[in-house]
Amino acid sequence: MDRERSARQLRLIDETVEIAKVLGAEVWLRGGWAMDFFIGEVTRDHVDIDWFAWAKDASALTAGLLRSGYEPLARPPADQQLDFRKQGVENSFALLATDLFGRVVVAGGPWAGEAWPEGMLDASAGRIGALRCRIISPRAQIEIKQMMPVWVPGRPRRMKDTEDISRLEAALREQGTSPA
Repeated sequence: MDRERSARQLRLIDETVEIAKVLGAEVWLRGGWAMDFFIGEVTRDHVDIDWFAWAKDASALTAGLLRSGYEPLARPPADQQLDFRKQGVENSFALLATDLFGRVVVAGGPWAGEAWPEGMLDASAGRIGALRCRIISPRAQIEIKQMMPVWVPGRPRRMKDTEDISRLEAALREQGTSPA
């Protein structure tokens, strides 16, 4: 495991949490880092840092990240996701909205209005050492990792997703909570 890369990513997670806090914006880790913060330790190397953020906070979050030295990356439409790079690490913010029923949904792009897993944002903050960060719920993490190849046809199931699902299920069992 590349400890230097992990340490740099953890510093960027901390910095992003502080930027969001100052702005009054909410962010949640998703993907591999959300799993690690749930488990409480770094379990593997991570290529990037994946987040969720509210679409209504996108402009303020973009301005705050740019002021802090993040470089914008041109990727999906800005109503769907924001992508930045700092210190060689990519940070992706998938944007969220709510529908008329109060459900958390995809904010933009071809899947705009599609619901994310119920209770996805209800998890308590995760922790690695002294660093705390809001994460998506472990059950939502499992569902997203299981469903991504179905939701995005042509995207194969990745070995790291299968391993992450096993880690999350084991951690839930260890806590005396059913993974399902």
